[in-house]
Amino acid sequence: MARVTGAPQRGPELSEVVALVAGGDQDAFASLYDAVAGPVYGLVLKVLRDPAQSEEVAQEVMVEVWRTAARFRPEQGSVMTWVMTMAHRRAVDRVRSEEAATAREQRNAFRERTPDYDQVSEEVAVRLESEQVRRCLRGLTELQYQAVTLAYYQGYTYREVAATLSAPLGTVKTRLRDGLIRLRDCMGVNA
Repeated sequence: MARVTGAPQRGPELSEVVALVAGGDQDAFASLYDAVAGPVYGLVLKVLRDPAQSEEVAQEVMVEVWRTAARFRPEQGSVMTWVMTMAHRRAVDRVRSEEAATAREQRNAFRERTPDYDQVSEEVAVRLESEQVRRCLRGLTELQYQAVTLAYYQGYTYREVAATLSAPLGTVKTRLRDGLIRLRDCMGVNA
């Protein structure tokens, strides 16, 4: 088949060319390339606005046309529509890929600016604070200590603490309040 030059072919002739391309005819692909490569590049350039990337994406589209020519169905539309749909999708995919890469780079740059977590310092601070809490708990009366331990370390409700300690509910509430005030003062926390 002779190569087609000039205006792109439309209608049944281009469909016949795609059928030949599906059979592996390289001359038919050269004709198809001549007919659609310009419009493909133009569409991709409109989407990407970068000539170098547009050339790359247009080339990818033409390779896809060569590989998938057997999938073309003339009853679903023209060859030009089929190819241009591929081109548009590929260009949009490239834009999305570039946006995702930019977002990844920004996240990585942010992480690099974030100071490293100092695990040793954190562990030391937690140990010191834990020791201070234990020291302050030792300063409570026995009933305050038991009430605070049951309520805050074991998750008991006021009623459960009262039942466990066999003490009236009002007494438990008072002891908890007084114990928490003493803990706050011992820890140096401002109310």
